[in-house]
Amino acid sequence: MKFNRLFCALFGALFALTSLSSQTQAAEEKIKSVMGDDGIHKQTWFIDSFLDLREDLKDAQAKGKRFAILWEQRGCPYCVETHTVNLAIPQINNYIRENFAVVQLNMWGDREVTDFDGEVTTEKKLARKWGVVFTPTINFMVEEKELKDGVSGNQQFAAVMPGYFKPFHFIRMFEFVKGRRYENQHFQKYIAEVGEQYRKEGKSFNMW
Repeated sequence: MKFNRLFCALFGALFALTSLSSQTQAAEEKIKSVMGDDGIHKQTWFIDSFLDLREDLKDAQAKGKRFAILWEQRGCPYCVETHTVNLAIPQINNYIRENFAVVQLNMWGDREVTDFDGEVTTEKKLARKWGVVFTPTINFMVEEKELKDGVSGNQQFAAVMPGYFKPFHFIRMFEFVKGRRYENQHFQKYIAEVGEQYRKEGKSFNMW
């Protein structure tokens, strides 16, 4: 009887460890980027849509998420780092995936995109129209209730990430938008506040 109880206990512990290992492996697999046919790294959870941006925003909000547009291009080292460093960190990847719907656009791409003002154009023409001149750039859009009819997306940003941000700043920008802090606070002040709070709590972090 004792042997049976010991066997069951050992089997249960082994099953738990195996299950935890499988869950960890699954989590790790979720944060790996894939290489697209256009030579640009992608997250498997990025939105795959018809690129009608207003509809994409509407669908995102129906799921309780904010909408962001990530501009990249082939051969961009900082775009690669965004995926292989920033988005490879589980806490960052999970937070963004759970709270944001992200559409990835190619600054030199030819896919058809519908702007918020209804204009149907291509990725590269939209990049010029919106003033996107380097990558990565992330445009965080206002919420659907705040959209102005007939107005291009470049006049409807809640915030913009103008280039590559290191992980600490990167995740803070998404928090900044999610919490709507852009309404009454500058991003740099928010960064300083978080850094100060981390120091008070004795948390280790690398701001730069």
